[in-house]
Amino acid sequence: MKQAMIFAAGLGTRLKPITEHIPKALVEVGGKPLLEHVLLRMRDAGFEHIVINLHHKADQIVDFLHAKGNFGLDIQLSDERAQLLDTGGGIRHAIPLFDSNLPILIHNVDILSNVDLSNFYEQGTQHDATLLVSQRKTQRYLLFNHDNRLEGWTNIATGEVKTPYRQLSVADSAHYAFAGIHLISPSLLPLLRNEQRTAFGIIDFYLAQCAHFDISAHIEQGLKLLDVGKPETLPQAQAFLQAMQEPADE
Repeated sequence: MKQAMIFAAGLGTRLKPITEHIPKALVEVGGKPLLEHVLLRMRDAGFEHIVINLHHKADQIVDFLHAKGNFGLDIQLSDERAQLLDTGGGIRHAIPLFDSNLPILIHNVDILSNVDLSNFYEQGTQHDATLLVSQRKTQRYLLFNHDNRLEGWTNIATGEVKTPYRQLSVADSAHYAFAGIHLISPSLLPLLRNEQRTAFGIIDFYLAQCAHFDISAHIEQGLKLLDVGKPETLPQAQAFLQAMQEPADE
């Protein structure tokens, strides 16, 4: 069984005013909500058990899934309506809903891509965690060594660096942008479960563990990816999906 989690709890502040009325997960691109696009890709890739976290306008997502019969999938909901937990806290909160002996694919709901999710899942089992990355321009980069193992993070605009390595050379590190899709293995779940913070980012967790665990970059050849984060990206997203020739729903 392959299992996954979709981050759908966010407030969608970058997509206002659209998200003042609906959750980001239900913003439509090409006639389908973002959540549906991700779920269908996961289903096509053989994922059977999927957890979706909820916070902003959660009832709308619950009603949508019910109306769609959960797309024939085993879907469970991780309720964060009491407190938004960020990415790391969200995974930690959802751990009881997973088989802790299997890896978990994590996917942001606002990411569209052509990555082969099944292949990414299988290759990722070789590492403690695997992060899909790209070479797009940004201000914030993950830093990797020559073996593609995570060793730090930097904001090139401010010069800020986060790393467990005292002698890290930012200039000698490979700079990649995080693509919002990653795989966490069972080896890291006990540490995540014992994390003392309630709300925290998963990248901060990975940075705290990367000196002791194999947290690696996955560089997909021919990767095409779009972060549907702002209203002006919605027309781009529709063109992106047409270019990908995404299979139609049943």
